[in-house]
Amino acid sequence: MKLSKLTAVLCASVAMPAMATELEVTHWWTSGGEAAAVAELAKAFDATGNKWVDGAIAGSGDTARPIMVSRITGGDPMAATQFNHGRQAEELVEAGLMRNLDDVAKAENWAAVVNPPSLLEGCTLDGHIYCVPVNIHAWQWLWLSNKAFADAGIPVPTDWNGLVAAAPALEKAGVVPLAVGAQGWQQTGLFNNLLLAIGGKDLYLKINKDHDAEAAAGPEMAKVFAALADARSMTKGANVQDWNQATNMVITGKAAAQSMGDWAQGEFQVAGQVAGEDYTCLVGLGMPDPYITTGGDSFYFPKLDDPEKSKAQEQLASIMLSPETQVAFNLKKGSMPVRGDVDLSAANDCMKKGLEVLKAGNVIQSTDELLSPDTTTQLNDLVTQFFANDSITPEKLQADYAALIGTAD
Repeated sequence: MKLSKLTAVLCASVAMPAMATELEVTHWWTSGGEAAAVAELAKAFDATGNKWVDGAIAGSGDTARPIMVSRITGGDPMAATQFNHGRQAEELVEAGLMRNLDDVAKAENWAAVVNPPSLLEGCTLDGHIYCVPVNIHAWQWLWLSNKAFADAGIPVPTDWNGLVAAAPALEKAGVVPLAVGAQGWQQTGLFNNLLLAIGGKDLYLKINKDHDAEAAAGPEMAKVFAALADARSMTKGANVQDWNQATNMVITGKAAAQSMGDWAQGEFQVAGQVAGEDYTCLVGLGMPDPYITTGGDSFYFPKLDDPEKSKAQEQLASIMLSPETQVAFNLKKGSMPVRGDVDLSAANDCMKKGLEVLKAGNVIQSTDELLSPDTTTQLNDLVTQFFANDSITPEKLQADYAALIGTAD
C-alpha cells in the first residue's frame, strides 16, 4: 500500500507542469495604443512558459523613471524596466546594479541585425551590452486632422509653415490649431522638432552634441524661437495635460494638429482611423530634407539573486528582439523595428514614410542620447515657463537657453 501511494505521488509529480517563472516588467505605456503594444510583448514572453507580470506606472516617463530608479537603488528591483534610448540608466549601470546581456547578444548576433548600429552602441558601456533596444521612435512628426481643416473650409497644409498660415481660419472655425499637453517633455519635444526641421541637422548637432553656446544665441536659432512663439500662440484653448489627450483632440477634430512622436499612430489605430483618409502625417514637420532622431525605448535588466529569474531575463531579452515580436509590437506601437531584416509589408502609410527616411540614412542621435538627464530637466523647465507665461519673449528664452547649453553635459 505504501509503495502504491508513493508511486502515485511520483507519477503525479511527473505529470505536473513546471511552474512558470514570473518576471515583473515596469514601463509607462498606459494609453490605448501603448497597452495594445505591451500586450504583444507579454503574449510572446508567456508563450515561452514564463509569466509577464505587468508593472505599468501611470503617467509619463518623467513620472515613472524616479520610481523605477528608487526601487533599483533601494534593493527592490523589478526583473526588467523600460528606459528611453540614451543615458537615462547610465548611473545605474556604473553603480553595478544592472546585468549585462553579452551572452544573449553574442549568441543571436545582435550587432548584425540592429539598425542603425548606434542603438546597440547606446546600450554598451565599457564593452558590455546592458539593454535591448525594442523600437525606433521618431519624434519629428506633425499629425493633422483632415476633418478639422474640412470644417474650417481650408486645405490640409503640407508643412509647418502652412499650419501657421492656416491658424487664423482654424481659430475662426472654433478649432484649436495646435494641441500640446502642458508637460515639459511634450513642449520640449516640440521645440526640438522645430530645431531640427527649421534649424537643420548641422545646427541641431552644434547645439546638442557640441554644446555650442554661440550657435545657440545666434540668428539661425532666433528663427527657431520665433517658430516656438508661433506654436505657443496656436495652443491657446488646448487645456490638456497628457499627450494622448492632445492626440484625441486631433482624432476628434477639436484640434487641427499635434507635433508628437510616432507613438501617436497607436492612438489613431485604436480609434479606427486610417492614415491618408482621416488624418495626415508629415515626417520632419513636412519641411525639406527631413531627418529623424534615433529615439525610442530599451529594456534594462537589474541584477537578481535568483538563478531561475536570471535565466528568464535572458529569454525575455531574446523574445523582445525576435523578428516576430519586433513586427507585432511595432505595428501596434506605431514605431519602427530596430531589426533591419523583418517584413513590414503590413506597415501603414505613415510608418512607410518613416522607413524611407531611415533607409535614406537621414538619422541622427536624439537629445536623450546627447544630453544628460539633468540638462534635459533644466531645458524642460525653461520651455514650460515659456508656454505658461506670455510675457517671456522668444529673445529672453533664447538667452537663457544659450546659457544652459554653454554649461550642458
